[in-house]
Amino acid sequence: MLNLINQIVARAKADRQRIVLPEGTEERTLKAANQILTDEVADLILLGKPAEINELAVKWGLGNISKATIIDPETSPKHEEYAQLLCELRKKKGMTIEEARQLTNDPLFYGCLMIKNGDADGQLAGARNTTGNVLRPALQIIKTAPGITCVSGAMLLLTHAPEYGKNGILVMGDVAVTPVPDPNQLAQIAVCTAQTAKAVAGIENPKVAMLSFSTKGSAKHEVVDKVVEATKIAKEMAPTLDLDGEMQADAALVPEVGASKAPGSDVAGQANVLIVPSLEVGNISYKLVQRLGHADAIGPILQGIARPVNDLSRGCSIEDVYRMIAITANQAIAAKNNK
Repeated sequence: MLNLINQIVARAKADRQRIVLPEGTEERTLKAANQILTDEVADLILLGKPAEINELAVKWGLGNISKATIIDPETSPKHEEYAQLLCELRKKKGMTIEEARQLTNDPLFYGCLMIKNGDADGQLAGARNTTGNVLRPALQIIKTAPGITCVSGAMLLLTHAPEYGKNGILVMGDVAVTPVPDPNQLAQIAVCTAQTAKAVAGIENPKVAMLSFSTKGSAKHEVVDKVVEATKIAKEMAPTLDLDGEMQADAALVPEVGASKAPGSDVAGQANVLIVPSLEVGNISYKLVQRLGHADAIGPILQGIARPVNDLSRGCSIEDVYRMIAITANQAIAAKNNK
């Protein structure tokens, strides 16, 4: 388990990225930031009033916060430049420069404008903000990756079953964003989740299973048809990706079941990336695996945005924030390499 986290941290250290933390005065965020700076995992930009952040650092005994770049969006020398950029990006939606200046004061917007302007590589927030508030500026400013219209969230599942996935590591999507994806969106989720498996989980050769309650026509229903259609679209989007469906979870994971239910499939029995047909299935299944199987569930890792912006759960721990900063850095490295 720790091995994968250590690899993620090592990759981040080897190619340090500039990660923005808009919630610069939030306790868990600051404590995790101090540890990231101590371990030299990433270069951090904390948004907030410098005096307040420094005062909290002293209060909590965080000796390395001074290594971060601390910016107050409201008084930043780049405020006007970013406001003009935001106004330009949103003028078709009728945004005025006054509205843009106001929004540029918001750390969640300011961080995304830094990324859009090339002044930062990724952003992590959500300890204090809702998913909607974290995603809105990302979609308005950074926008989705080329060829992608649908944002989704992947979960890393570090299980105690080394015979499945990559030594027990599996990546599942979508568990966070799109409640009922259509076939096109489901195909995009599959392609994006495979990219996350490569960028974050170190899975060099993702084997993607499009999950359903049917394997290769064993059941007939319109929800099965959706997965069949999505499989076809995903294969057109990423012809070199090992991807197959529709299949049941046991056919995807267990070699002998895969061989009997989907003979000749390159994925059946060997899947390490699991694509669920709806958010409901994804959310329920990862929580069952986490609680009943004592798996470590890391995420959700947001995907489909042109540059990484991740959303923490408001119940996150200091360790969660630390891991997600390292994961965001891994995604930033991959985004640059994929250009």
